[in-house]
Amino acid sequence: MRGQADEQAPLFHVFDVEDRIRDDHPLRDIKRRADRILEGLSPLFAKAYSRTGRPSVPPERLLKALLLMALYSVRSERQLCERIDTDLLFRWFLDLQPSEEVFDATSFTHNRQRLDEHDLTKSFFTAVVSEALTAGLCSEHFSVDGTLIESFAAAKSFLPKETNEQRPPDANGFQPRNPEVDFHGQKRSNETHESRTDPEAKLYRKGPGKEAKLAHLGHTLSENRHGLILEITVTEANGTAERTAALQMLDELKATHDVQPKTLGADKGFDCGEFFQELEEREIEPHVPLVKEPCAPEKVAHEKRKPGVAARHRMKARMASEAYRLSQKCRKKIEEGFGWLKEIAGLGRSRVVGRWKLKQLLEIGAAAYNLVRLRKLAPA
Repeated sequence: MRGQADEQAPLFHVFDVEDRIRDDHPLRDIKRRADRILEGLSPLFAKAYSRTGRPSVPPERLLKALLLMALYSVRSERQLCERIDTDLLFRWFLDLQPSEEVFDATSFTHNRQRLDEHDLTKSFFTAVVSEALTAGLCSEHFSVDGTLIESFAAAKSFLPKETNEQRPPDANGFQPRNPEVDFHGQKRSNETHESRTDPEAKLYRKGPGKEAKLAHLGHTLSENRHGLILEITVTEANGTAERTAALQMLDELKATHDVQPKTLGADKGFDCGEFFQELEEREIEPHVPLVKEPCAPEKVAHEKRKPGVAARHRMKARMASEAYRLSQKCRKKIEEGFGWLKEIAGLGRSRVVGRWKLKQLLEIGAAAYNLVRLRKLAPA
């Protein structure tokens, strides 16, 4: 018998949203773990909000919404709110009733400053890392690396610093939204030019033969056993930022979780005698390939350079060990985290203007990546 659609709309719908989500859905484990972590952060949320006034969107809901944004590759906050409005799975994850109104996309804009002032995204990421450490999933051998994150600003916004003039209109007095610009023959550098859209972004080239882009640098510190991200930060794009950020993340990890690696693997961009010295003073053994042969310490004229040259010689001796070979092999796991953050979480190019805002998105993205990995490694 041929079935027919009932065109009469019912007045009421009676069903349990919990029954609509299958028992083995991947979000179930992530939701249980996220809810437990957010419950532990409740005192921190209470300090961030006033006890009087109009009730706001619960911060737990905002953070879980940002998790969904990273997990499901949603490209914007406005599209995220539209998805929440129509998707029962998203409503179930956020503990929203089917008949409940969805918050506006501007709620994220209004609460970004609060999230930054009270380090709420950082606290959530730190709690996720604590879950991994408590479960004994982290190795004593770590890796560090940086990646280029393209700025939200366009190359046309990179204009000379000394002038604030706008581009002249055409002969008819019309100012196009996207005028054609030819940069051939012009010398542009960070010393003389600045982006009008994102002043913190710097013109940076990742390597030889690569094009220069307005960008920031993202940095992660991960452990070598499962590739879990234990620290993450964003800095200005320059040639020494990776080494400086690596030391800062190591100190932050020590202060927050009382964890210090035995070895630290990195690529040849970290080849610097002073950086090796800093690691050895922290009782961390560097495993970094050398760009070129170190010179003999006795041939160095400047006394201040001799300790750094000696540190590079010690690094050269380590390169023959099995520990160095394994460290360099496991180091490539850090690229999996970068790939996930850029392709799945959509952070290959920033969606926001401002380094502190980008850091918030990276912290949520790294937390989402770790939660996905913890679902298999230590189910909640």
